[in-house]
Amino acid sequence: MAATYKAPLRDIRFVLHDVLDVSRISRLPGYEDATPDIFDAVLEEAAKMCENELFPLNRPGDEEGCTFENGVVRTPRGFKEAYATFIEGGWTALATHPEYGGQGLPKTLNFVVEEMICSANLAFGMYPGLSAGAYNAIAAHASDELKARYLPKLSDGTWSGTMCLTEPHCGTDLGLIRTKAVPADDGSFRITGTKIFISAGEHDLTENIIHLVLAKLPDAPEGTRGISLFLVPKFIPDANGAPAERNGVACGAIEHKMGIKASATCVLNFDDAVGWMVGKPHRGLQAMFTMMNVARLAVGMQGLGIGEAAYQGAVAYALDRTSGRALTGTKYPDRSADPIVVHPDVRRNLMTMRALNEGARALSYWIGTEIDVSHHHPDPAVRQEADDLVQLMTPIIKAFLTDLGFDNANRGVQIYGGHGYIREHGMEQYVRDARITQLYEGTNGIQAMDLVGRKLSAGMGRLLRRFFHPADAYIAAKKSDPALKELIGPFAKAFQRLQQATAGLAQKAMANPDEAGAAASPYLRMFALVALAFMWAKMAEVATVKIAAGEDVDFHQRKLKTARFFMEQVLPEHLAAFAVAMAGAKTVMAMADDEF
Repeated sequence: MAATYKAPLRDIRFVLHDVLDVSRISRLPGYEDATPDIFDAVLEEAAKMCENELFPLNRPGDEEGCTFENGVVRTPRGFKEAYATFIEGGWTALATHPEYGGQGLPKTLNFVVEEMICSANLAFGMYPGLSAGAYNAIAAHASDELKARYLPKLSDGTWSGTMCLTEPHCGTDLGLIRTKAVPADDGSFRITGTKIFISAGEHDLTENIIHLVLAKLPDAPEGTRGISLFLVPKFIPDANGAPAERNGVACGAIEHKMGIKASATCVLNFDDAVGWMVGKPHRGLQAMFTMMNVARLAVGMQGLGIGEAAYQGAVAYALDRTSGRALTGTKYPDRSADPIVVHPDVRRNLMTMRALNEGARALSYWIGTEIDVSHHHPDPAVRQEADDLVQLMTPIIKAFLTDLGFDNANRGVQIYGGHGYIREHGMEQYVRDARITQLYEGTNGIQAMDLVGRKLSAGMGRLLRRFFHPADAYIAAKKSDPALKELIGPFAKAFQRLQQATAGLAQKAMANPDEAGAAASPYLRMFALVALAFMWAKMAEVATVKIAAGEDVDFHQRKLKTARFFMEQVLPEHLAAFAVAMAGAKTVMAMADDEF
C-alpha cells in the first residue's frame, strides 16, 4: 500500500478554534479580517492544493531529483507547473505585507499551511520557504529602496530567495567565513567567495533568485562581529525592475543527497558579484538571525509535517495488512487473518506517533499565535512577553519536532515491515527526507546549547518565566478538577522535575560550562515533553467540556484517549531525560581526545 496524505483539517480546527481561540488574532490591529471563517476557508483551499497538486509529485520528484548541466539546474517534471499553480493561488503572498502586494494574513495561518505543504511534499516546500525567510530579513533590515525593488517580487513568487551562510571550511562558526565584500563607488559592493549547502540556490522555477549573503568588509573586525549581510540578485534588475544583466554568481555543483532530492542544494560561486548591504556594517549576523529564527520554527513544522504523513500512511497500512490473530482471540472472523492494527506493539507505535503529532501541533500553533501577538499587539509589554516566549520555545520546537518527524518516520517503516524498507510504498522516503531537518538551520545539538546557554539565562530568567508561570498557574487552577485529575497529576510531577533540573543545571553550568553542554540535549527533550503535557492537559480540558455538551462526542473521546496515552506511556520518558541531564559531564568528558 502506497503512502497517503489527507490534510488533518478537523484536528487543525480543534487546536486553532477550541484550544487556542484563534479569534483573538482578529482583534489585533492589522488582522481585523483574519476571522475564524477566513482561517477555515484558506485552510480548505490549502488542503486541496497540497493533496491534489503537491503530494502526487512527492515520490516521482524524489526518484527523478534535480539535474545540473552547464551551470543550469532543472527541477523534476511537474515542479515548474506546480509552482506556477502555487503562486497563482497567492500562497507565497499569504503572510506578506499588503504594501508589497501581500495578503497580510497572520503568521499563525501561514504556519499551519506550512505544515500541510511539508506533509505533502517537503522538497517542494523548500523553494517558497527560503523565499519567505529572505522576504522577512529584507523587510526587517533593508533600505526602503531595496524593499520597494525586491519585496513585491518575492511576495508574488515570481522571484525566489536564499540564505547563504555556510562555506566549505565553516558551518556553525560563522566567524570564520572568508567571503569578501569590497565597496564600489556607486554605493554597491563586489562580493567574492564560495558558499555551500545553499537550498534553492539555483533552479528553473522563478525568473530571478535573490541571495542573502554573509560576507566581510575589508576593514571588518575578527569573528562574528565583522560579518555584514548583502543582497545579491542572480540577475540585476534594470530601471523598470525587470531581470537584466547576469550577475557574477553561478552554481558550481548540486549535492547528491540522502533525501529532499527534488530540492536543489547548491554550491554557489560569487565572483565580483554586485550586491547591496542589508542593514548596518558588521551587523549582518543580527540581520540574518531575523531569517534564521523564522527558519528554525519553519523547520520544526517540517518535522511535524513528515510525522503526520508517516502516521497517516502507517494507519492505512496497519488497517489493511493482515497477519496472525489478536492475542485475545480473533477480531475479524470474516478475514483469513486479523489486520496488524490489533497487535499491541503496532498500536503502541501508532499511538505514540499520534500523541506526539497532536501535542506538537498544539504547541507549535500556540507559538505561532504568539509571533502574531509579538508583532501586532498594541501594548509593548504584551508584545515583549510574547516575543520572550517565542525566543524560548524556538530551539525546542526546531529540535524536538524534527526529532519527532524522524522518529515517527522510522516508526512508520517499522509498522510497514519489509514493505517499509522498499521505495514503492513511500515510507522510506520520509525517513530520508526527515533526516536533514535535524541538521540544517543549526543542528539539534546546537539548538539544545542555545536553549541552555542563552535562553535560560536571558534577562535573569525572564524568558523562562513566560512558560513556567502560565504552566504553574494552570496546574494550580485545575489540580482539584476531578475530570482532569488523572492528567494534571502526571503533568504537575513532570513540571516539578523540570523546575528542579533547571535550577540544578544553572548552578552546575556556572561552575563548569561542560556541565551545560553535557546536559543540553536531554534537558531540551525533557522540556519539550513537559510542554506537550501542558498542551495535552489543555486539549483534554476542552474535550471534556465538549463531550459534556454533546458536541462531536466521538472525536473528543479520541482526544481524551490520546491524552491519557501520552501521560501514561510517553511523558515518563522525561524521567530518563532528567536522570541524564542531572548526571553531569564527568563521564562524558572522561576520555582524552586521542582515546576515541
